[in-house]
Amino acid sequence: MTENTTMKLGISTTFAGMDFDKYSSKVSEFVSEFSSRANKKGQFLNWVNLPQEQLKRVDEIYSLAENLKSQTGAEKLSVLGIGGSKHTVEHMLSINGLNVNQDRILFYSDVDSASLERYLYRLGDVTKSNYMIASKSGSTFETKDGFLRIQKMLENEYQAKGYSNYEELASKHFIAVTDGNAEKSELRRTSIEKSWLGDLFIHDDVGGRFSAFDDHALFTLAYAGMKKSDMIAMLEAAQEVSTLSLSSNLNMNDALKQGIFWAHATLNNVSTSVHQYMGSIFENTVYWHAQMQNESVKNTLKQVAKVPDAMHHSAEAHFNPANKFAFALTTPKDSGVCSENAEAYIGALNMSYESMGAFFNESVEARGMGLTPEAAGAMTQLRAFATVYQEIVEKIMTGTSFPEVLDSVLQPHVEYYKKNLKGGVVVPGRISK
Repeated sequence: MTENTTMKLGISTTFAGMDFDKYSSKVSEFVSEFSSRANKKGQFLNWVNLPQEQLKRVDEIYSLAENLKSQTGAEKLSVLGIGGSKHTVEHMLSINGLNVNQDRILFYSDVDSASLERYLYRLGDVTKSNYMIASKSGSTFETKDGFLRIQKMLENEYQAKGYSNYEELASKHFIAVTDGNAEKSELRRTSIEKSWLGDLFIHDDVGGRFSAFDDHALFTLAYAGMKKSDMIAMLEAAQEVSTLSLSSNLNMNDALKQGIFWAHATLNNVSTSVHQYMGSIFENTVYWHAQMQNESVKNTLKQVAKVPDAMHHSAEAHFNPANKFAFALTTPKDSGVCSENAEAYIGALNMSYESMGAFFNESVEARGMGLTPEAAGAMTQLRAFATVYQEIVEKIMTGTSFPEVLDSVLQPHVEYYKKNLKGGVVVPGRISK
């Protein structure tokens, strides 16, 4: 068993059943491949140094959140976005112990009538919420459909109350997170034309699933009440992980170790792998990690789930000797009234999985109803690095040539379904008769 720690950031990772010596001679090559692409235009790896860039904008983001609240008097924020514009935000709220009642921040990302009714039921008065519209292009069908419906509802509500400037009043409830270039983004053009508040951006070369530190997430955290000092600590920890993850010293590079771990499983014909998260802190992390897995690794066989919910009914398959797999478990470091049972439970799981094959346990520092801000930042950035490292390790170990842009940061196959939505098949905001 080997242990690799980033203890000052609140994370400790212990590996078992894994011989890293087989990969030690290639560590510099793995890191060099990543480093040669990081933060280069067109490589979609600008998230590597995004935390340090966002540290410069913390005051601005908090000011925008307060200004949006003050100009409407609305305390709620509704996030309209899909994929990385939604799952990264849900993940960041949950691991930071915010919006636990799910009443301060609401989400709408659906297109059917029942889901819209359920969202409006939770929302209540549409004028009591502000709305963050998140879309890189500004033309994402699902997001635009929800935005147009809400915009019309707001205008109708203010008009019914006798306001002649109902369009202006409705516009005060919106803020856009999109491309900064109005020529590229329909949503940016709308924001300018409607005089929406401020400028929030989805940065260039930052894919949605890698955007947990982009404006849509940070703005929502600020709106939900995250202390500014905690946001700074979170971003600093994430940037420290970026530094460690580009180190050729494997003992310092948890992200590369995790990438090697998952690549090793694939290279040894382990068809099914499992990453489980323990506790409700990670309920939304599961959705984000599943998105990361499906869009980056493009492997539909990897299971990402929350325990204890998924533990009992999955154990029958996990502990069947006929099934070969690799397993990881992320757990909070518990110091509360449940700590003895929690530690014993985790110990039993560790012992069980260590006997079945390759395994690692990632323990993250908890505080109150979430993680410490340092652990939240570090774990999130680790996951992004490890995902990309998996591809790099697999290609180098098999002698496979690299594409111009890494497969793990692109998602060309998404266009297969998108093309079928075009040509007037779907009309955003259309009211059915």
